[in-house]
Amino acid sequence: MEKPYVFITRKVPEETVKPLEDIATVHMWSSEEEPVPPDVLLEEAKHADALYTMLSERIDDSLLEQADNLKVIANLAVGYDNIDISAATKRGIAVCNTPDILSDTTADLTFSLLMATARRIVEAAQYIKNDQWKNWSPLLMAGTDIHHKTIGIVGMGRIGSAVAKRATGFDMEILYHNRSRKREVEDQLGATYASFDQLIQKSDYVVCLAPLTDETRDMFNQETFSKMKSSAIFINASRGQVVDETALYEALSNQVIAAAGLDVFREEPIASDHPLLGLDNVVALPHIGSASLETRYGMANLASRNIAAVLSGRTPEAIVNDSVLTS
Repeated sequence: MEKPYVFITRKVPEETVKPLEDIATVHMWSSEEEPVPPDVLLEEAKHADALYTMLSERIDDSLLEQADNLKVIANLAVGYDNIDISAATKRGIAVCNTPDILSDTTADLTFSLLMATARRIVEAAQYIKNDQWKNWSPLLMAGTDIHHKTIGIVGMGRIGSAVAKRATGFDMEILYHNRSRKREVEDQLGATYASFDQLIQKSDYVVCLAPLTDETRDMFNQETFSKMKSSAIFINASRGQVVDETALYEALSNQVIAAAGLDVFREEPIASDHPLLGLDNVVALPHIGSASLETRYGMANLASRNIAAVLSGRTPEAIVNDSVLTS
């Protein structure tokens, strides 16, 4: 009997795909950094039983309708807005992701980004490298405090809860906005639920960790930034498409808000001449929220286990559209 065929769209550590090689024929794209071309992805999808994908791959209805053998898509991410879930579900294709594993790591990065932006860490390091440090002065590279300030978290999922937990160590007042109340976060961490408008008006730090949906797309726009404190710092570690980048650039350039820390952008990767990168009050990172060795290996192992489970007729550890298991 011929083994199932698995196509992996990016080079991942060989040891993390061992469970798949025992039950399937595995073909891995040769590059760790360069995404698989769309035409190659389509040809592979036409005869694949499983796709192991990254956020950079668009798995839409037109691709899925040609993937006659496809049984499972495993995304190496907690998010899955790159996949047409309804189209996959309609065809009985399981869509899996990698939640939980990356929550603490992404929360670490998010809070690090907040701290680096507030205390002007990147700017100060560059100041020395440019040989600009000639004397000490009272307000040299003075940033703003984090402790005892108000943090407003938009999107109180696993990562948002982990960020809130870290904020307690800085004696911060924690506001949050979410589609539903999170009583456990309120009880355990002292967080307070707020409307979106209340949160952006009161917070010293506005941290976006919301998933990308029709409701959240461009939720941070000119009107939103105009309602924030002029001293507010905006942090985005969710998806670039939740932000109108032109509006953010104008808000930062005109001192409508004080600064921004960004791990994600509308189009990735961004070029070095991106307007936001020309601003001193922006700290920009290349989408490294979950990028620790421990976490990325854990995510890769989970993605492989998810595929192996579906191909073996078992329930995967993490599935987005579990209705396909009963259909």
